[in-house]
Amino acid sequence: MRFILNVIWLVLCGLWMALGYVVAALICFVLIVTIPFGIASLRIAGFALWPFGRTTVERRDAGAGSLLGNVIWFVFAGWWLALGHIFTGIALCVTIIGIPLGIANFKLIPISLMPLGREIVPTDHPFASR
Repeated sequence: MRFILNVIWLVLCGLWMALGYVVAALICFVLIVTIPFGIASLRIAGFALWPFGRTTVERRDAGAGSLLGNVIWFVFAGWWLALGHIFTGIALCVTIIGIPLGIANFKLIPISLMPLGREIVPTDHPFASR
C-alpha cells in the first residue's frame, strides 16, 4: 500500500514539492554560510519525494543552534515551502482519492517550517514512536 501511495504522491505533488526544496537547497549552497540549511533542504526533498513509510522525530542532541537556524530558515525559505504544501494539500483534497494525500501534505508543513533538529526515520524503526 505504501508503494502505491508513494507512486500516486510522486505523480500528483511529490515531484513539484521536492523540486521546491531542491531550489531552496541550491540557493543555500550559493550563499556559503547557509550550507547546513541546504543539506537539511535536500534531506526534506527526499522525504517530500517519497514520504509514506517514513516519519520525522526530534533529535535529542539538537540545541540552541538549531533553534536559531530554524528562525532564519522560517524567515527566508520555510514559509514559502509551507505555502506550497498548503496550496497543494487544498488542491489534493478537492478529489476523493486525493484526500489522504492532502492530509499527508498538511503533515509536512511543520518540517517545512522548522527542519533543523529533526531526523527522518523509517516508520518501522524502533525510534519512530518518539
